[in-house]
Amino acid sequence: MLTRILRTLSNPLHSPAPSGEQGWGKWQRTAAVTLLVTAASCSGTKYIPEGTKLYTGSTVKLESAAPIPNESALTTELTSVIAPKPNSSILGLRPKLYFWHLGEGKTKGLGKWIADKYGEKPVLISEVDTQKVKSLMANRLNNNGYFKPVVHSKLKQEEKTASVDYTATVGKPYVIKELHFPERDTLIDRDIRATSSASLLKVGDPYNLQTLINERTRIDGALKNQGYYYFSPDYILFQVDSTLDNQVNVYMKIKGSIPKRAAQPYVLNRISLNTDYSLSDTASAGRPPIMYKGYRYYPDEEVFKAKAITNAVFLYPDSLYRRRRSDQTLSRLMSLGTFKYVDIRYRPARNVPDSAGYGHLNSFVRMTQVPKKSLRAEVLLVSKSNGFVGPGFQLQFRNRSAFRGAEQLLVNVTGSFENQTRSGTNAIGLTSYEVGVDAQLLVPRLITPPFDIRLRNSDFQPRTSFGAGYKYVQRLEAFRQDVFNLNYGYTWKTKITNEQEFRPIDLQYIRLANASNTFQALLDSNQFLANSFRQQFILGSSYRYTYNQQSLEQRRNQLYFSGGIEVSGNAAYLIKNLQGATRNENGSYEVFGQEFSQYTKVDLEFRNYYRISSNSTSGNKIATRVLIGAGLPYQNSSVLPYLKQYGIGGPNSVRAYAARGIGPGTYRPLNTSQERTSFYDQVGDLRFEANAEYRQDLFPYVKGAVFVDAGNIWLVNDDPARPGGKFEPNQFLKQLAVGAGVGIRIDVQFFVIRFDAAMPVRAPYGTPEDKAIRLNIAIGYPF
Repeated sequence: MLTRILRTLSNPLHSPAPSGEQGWGKWQRTAAVTLLVTAASCSGTKYIPEGTKLYTGSTVKLESAAPIPNESALTTELTSVIAPKPNSSILGLRPKLYFWHLGEGKTKGLGKWIADKYGEKPVLISEVDTQKVKSLMANRLNNNGYFKPVVHSKLKQEEKTASVDYTATVGKPYVIKELHFPERDTLIDRDIRATSSASLLKVGDPYNLQTLINERTRIDGALKNQGYYYFSPDYILFQVDSTLDNQVNVYMKIKGSIPKRAAQPYVLNRISLNTDYSLSDTASAGRPPIMYKGYRYYPDEEVFKAKAITNAVFLYPDSLYRRRRSDQTLSRLMSLGTFKYVDIRYRPARNVPDSAGYGHLNSFVRMTQVPKKSLRAEVLLVSKSNGFVGPGFQLQFRNRSAFRGAEQLLVNVTGSFENQTRSGTNAIGLTSYEVGVDAQLLVPRLITPPFDIRLRNSDFQPRTSFGAGYKYVQRLEAFRQDVFNLNYGYTWKTKITNEQEFRPIDLQYIRLANASNTFQALLDSNQFLANSFRQQFILGSSYRYTYNQQSLEQRRNQLYFSGGIEVSGNAAYLIKNLQGATRNENGSYEVFGQEFSQYTKVDLEFRNYYRISSNSTSGNKIATRVLIGAGLPYQNSSVLPYLKQYGIGGPNSVRAYAARGIGPGTYRPLNTSQERTSFYDQVGDLRFEANAEYRQDLFPYVKGAVFVDAGNIWLVNDDPARPGGKFEPNQFLKQLAVGAGVGIRIDVQFFVIRFDAAMPVRAPYGTPEDKAIRLNIAIGYPF
């Protein structure tokens, strides 16, 4: 069929095309008629066996003398029970029937492959069981409180096709008049009645079967947290009296045949912790346990101190069994990062008599360790937010229990060669060598003396981190840097979507050395840049809050927000000021003979991911992002430290421009000297950026994208060397750089290679002079 269309268009009516405008119009009409006639065959009806009709679908209509609450949702639910589903169609055409026809009667060959891959067998009206569908619809209506509905079906037939119209006539929905919880004077009935305030069933609400099912699940969860380990939702029975006028009385009862153990709560008797469990379980069998705070601890404390493990355990001897605490213990132990598997078993305690209606359970917490020490080497492609890319390596040593308290010690040795090509410029310092070493100690608790903060309601293990590092940076033709850092802070989560990080100490010192003559001349001629590089002693503290719904994979719309604030130098300035310390020739205070930076910096990031399909595995989505950043130097500083200033452009920003190739404001390098130093000039104190991207699954492990980026940076204070760079509230929207493009991503889950091609649409100063397409190769998604 498709071949025939192409052949017809290339040689209409097997005759030469008429000449002139009139002939061209006649050819167009002939081709259009031919195309429509051929496309009509794609409707699929010509492949239907004689004496049968193609089923083209059904409609559902609700009729009632009274208003129907949530009519659209109810219609959708009734539509969902209709079977079979008709063949898929596009504008009335069904090409899949043609593909199926290519393989009809064949066992192999191209036609068979096309049929299996792309074809659909015709769905005939004879396959539609209207009685079964009407019965299912009536059942769904009963479940929603529409008792005694009447459902009719009407067959509509055409020459080759047929469809079915369903009409459901309903009355008023039944509502709950009275709700009765179990009334016996037993322990379990009293505990169920105690949960009534949180009931999902409300007087006056419409009767709904799914709500009753959800109520059973709710009660089961509440009882599981009150010691009823052996209880099941199936033990709850609802009796509904529907003899009233559009009203029902609901009676909740416990079935009379449930096992005795399901009707009693349980107390934890003995709790055993095995930190070296294996299938043979030789550890617990070969050595007697250590008794620690009532726990039986196996096998000994050679690898993990008992205190470190019990801090992550929320099961306590002689306490009521609670499923919430059991789940929390599993999550906390796994988040230590030292165990491959963790499970908890419960068994009835022997020779412990029941008392006051309570039973007793023994708990066995079994943990399988990952190797305590590991060494990993990686060769990778370095991709930084400042636009530098290049090959690198990382060597990491990890000790998962450095001090027998599940503390993780990480020592990293890194090296990289980085380069950024700025087409058409001779900028200096774009080639860089880096070698660094850093160490980080992660302690699985909050060290906050004299307070003992455990976050008992969190499923996630809080951490205290200590870090230190050194990095040697050599930028060719520019300078050498020695970078030192020291930090101390806390990380904790209260929910799977929420994470907070607080660093009361975040110190950085960057020493500039071996500046080239060219770069030194640049510093001498640009006081703004000289101040940026001189003030490199940062006495910082920071806080960041992150809310991320991406872990909730079933949600079609996922939000992400990250907000952080960073301050530096305030305490030092206050102390120096109170001491009456002497200022240097720049009017600044010093610490250890070095000026320190004083500033406040705020960063906000908003993202939204909307999945087009209801299928949670689909990658078809619209992703958007907004970045807002502001850094304000004051008192001891007139400019932000260079490494804290904002740049924009590059593979993870406005992709149509090079990294740090935009702004600040409407500033742009106009001569050879400015172009040579543009990488250092095009930074600012304020940032605004917005991105929108449509992502589409193409083939297995291959995704496509269409995107638009916009953004710019600005200065807080005017800089004569960069005219147009200062932020003006009434002008900033007109100064946004805009780019658009397309991309291909190779996504194999754990690794993503991204290829983006983008073209400038608008420059901060107006129409871009260079509209060349920029190619970006990067690792991972841009956001």
